[in-house]
Amino acid sequence: MDDPILTMEEREAINNGRWFSSLSPSLRHDILRCAYVKRYRDGDLIAARGEPPQQWVACAKGAVRVCSTTLTGKLITLTYVEPGIWFGDIAMFDGEQRTHDAFAHGATTIVFVARADFQKILAQHSELYEALLRLHARRLRLLFGQVEDLNTLPLRARLAKQLNHLARGYGAPNPSSRDEVRITLQLAQEELAQLLGASRQRVNQELKAMEREGVIRIEPTGLVICERPALMRIGEIDTTCAN
Repeated sequence: MDDPILTMEEREAINNGRWFSSLSPSLRHDILRCAYVKRYRDGDLIAARGEPPQQWVACAKGAVRVCSTTLTGKLITLTYVEPGIWFGDIAMFDGEQRTHDAFAHGATTIVFVARADFQKILAQHSELYEALLRLHARRLRLLFGQVEDLNTLPLRARLAKQLNHLARGYGAPNPSSRDEVRITLQLAQEELAQLLGASRQRVNQELKAMEREGVIRIEPTGLVICERPALMRIGEIDTTCAN
């Protein structure tokens, strides 16, 4: 359902995004002035593979599940886009078709900027070119790091790093304990396994081991990180061993 107005929480998520907040006030104003809002229910299709690039996109609430389809027709989750993150700009530059499907994960609010408006903003604000180059460079660094981790780190270390990443994007203080962080993004273990390039059974084993060590707690509503420093040390120790 379309709604032209962002809530205060949604606008704050956009404005506080690491990349967006680094832009000049005038550029941020012009981007949001051209933007329009759509709200999606869990599982709704936001963008489809093969579509022409017509909008620049940002997540303002919820999450966007970015998927690829195997030869057998199975959807594989590649990443989750969190509130405050902009994406889809590569296709806006090269004009090629969308390469992946994007679905709403939970109740999700999306901000769109039409391609024509995107091009006008680029013409008026040369600053945006440099800002997008920085954004793409950061994405490449993350991508190279993920590929390296997949080939050099044991699953335990990759899982710890992924949980820390999810805690940064979707972490919330646990009401029952200030020292605990609840990951508000609800993922099935199969979805978590897809992010790690591993089987659900192996991920389940590692999660159970971390739970026995008191590092995390597995609850019906999701994962709770009980010892964040310990979780970070798992990655650091395993990284050293892997090298």
